[in-house]
Amino acid sequence: MLHDADAMEGLLRALAGPSRPLFAEPAFFRSFRARVVPVLRTWPSVRVWHAGCGSGEETYALAILLMEEGLWGRCRLYASDASEGLLADARTGVIPLPDEEESRHYLEAGGRRALSDYYTRDGNWAVFSRALREGIFFTQHNLATDGSFNEFQVVLCRDTLLAYNRALSHRVHRRLYESLSRFGFLCLGRKESVASTPHAAAYEELEDSGRVFRRVA
Repeated sequence: MLHDADAMEGLLRALAGPSRPLFAEPAFFRSFRARVVPVLRTWPSVRVWHAGCGSGEETYALAILLMEEGLWGRCRLYASDASEGLLADARTGVIPLPDEEESRHYLEAGGRRALSDYYTRDGNWAVFSRALREGIFFTQHNLATDGSFNEFQVVLCRDTLLAYNRALSHRVHRRLYESLSRFGFLCLGRKESVASTPHAAAYEELEDSGRVFRRVA
């Protein structure tokens, strides 16, 4: 399979799971606005890495949040995935037209406008604005095999680690730790944690943050 590109791509897509609706977990985004954004505002520039971005829905949701919070102009948002096919989908900035539930989740996440302000409609599809599409740097990166490629103030890796066994999960956690600046923020999925990982003592979990950890060592 390692030498069969189509089979490998199929495996990577299967591991990524189905695409996520926009603002699928409003509580996380609401907490990010309340707990993380105020700190980011104190820094002159911010690098953000969304590791395991899949087809990009959560990446674009984060971009909308950063834009609304006045951080977009001094942020560099990198989004990576092992699947080149998923990255190709994400780069287009085209998703199924958001439904009422997604619009409601956006508002529950602290959205300040109408979700439709960020895309144009093309039949049953939504095309994100050029400002969003051109402000995200999509790149192929395999968390299991590739090394750190920069230092970031925020790293999102949500619901990606669930697909890995213990040994591989520890390897990925080491990669995330190496990529995060001191006092930076690591955002994981609801069922994920830094507990029992080699770098558990280096983090403090923010209270009521929806699995956001701050690197303190």
